[in-house]
Amino acid sequence: MYTKYLDPKADLTFKKVFGEHEDLVISFLNSMLPFESEDEKIKSVEYLNPELVPLNPLRKDSIVDVRCRDSLGRQFIVEMQMMWTSEYKQRVLFNASKAYVSQLECGKDYDLLHPVYSLNMVNDVYSDSEDYYHDYRIVEIAGTNEVIEGLRFIFIELPKFRPKNYGDKKMQVLWLRYLTEINGNTRAVPEELTNNPVINKAVVQLEVSAFSEAQLLGYDRFWDMVSTARMQISSSRKEGLRRGRKEGRKEGLEEGRKEGRKEGRKEGRKEGMNEERIKNARGMKAEGIADEIIARVTGLTPEEMAALQ
Repeated sequence: MYTKYLDPKADLTFKKVFGEHEDLVISFLNSMLPFESEDEKIKSVEYLNPELVPLNPLRKDSIVDVRCRDSLGRQFIVEMQMMWTSEYKQRVLFNASKAYVSQLECGKDYDLLHPVYSLNMVNDVYSDSEDYYHDYRIVEIAGTNEVIEGLRFIFIELPKFRPKNYGDKKMQVLWLRYLTEINGNTRAVPEELTNNPVINKAVVQLEVSAFSEAQLLGYDRFWDMVSTARMQISSSRKEGLRRGRKEGRKEGLEEGRKEGRKEGRKEGRKEGMNEERIKNARGMKAEGIADEIIARVTGLTPEEMAALQ
């Protein structure tokens, strides 16, 4: 008899592992964030409300997977994104900026602001780079390379990760193996993971026996939605290419075949994908799926979600 596990990348499991166990999220953040010294490492955290409520009720509300603050006042936002959308970076910037500005009350000094780190695990490929790790900062481009501190964004493309002996990044490798190697088909967890006490504790959180029937139904439903969305996005891309070729030929007659195909393909792909995303969202909404999950899976903007009402 073997132990059955759930995939740690699912909404249910990711929030349980990193949103309910301080020691696990501390280890995860310390291994993933680009801290340069031991003094920078996180020693303790307190969980914060993942719902970023605006001071002005007319402004946009947003929810992240995990949000916490350490003893130095630094805030950390951790998210798992199943599929890449062109709007995701803007959402990440919006949420981190909101967490940053919400620290300061009227009349307080700016030097009271503490840095906000946004760690984004992406279960998709979005860049042409061969690297899976991407570190974004606000940097002066010409001359000094001076950095404006306050916001830092880390994006990790999970499909690009390949286990290697990174030496000083051992825990990063173990955590990434945890996220990429364990799923519903796992029959035996690699010893390299279970031999580490921290990772082993995270593995135990994934055992099917730890979840209720209702939670397991929600888990299955989540993956059904992801699978459906991926198929429809793939179909949208194919349709977009077809429309792009057609529009490209039309444009080519007027402005040149090469440029026309390029622009037509781009516009056709965008139009086709957006139509399918909206169609998919309407179907999910009809099934009673929460708006938060629909937006996460389809990548629709708040305005597009509101239009579905």
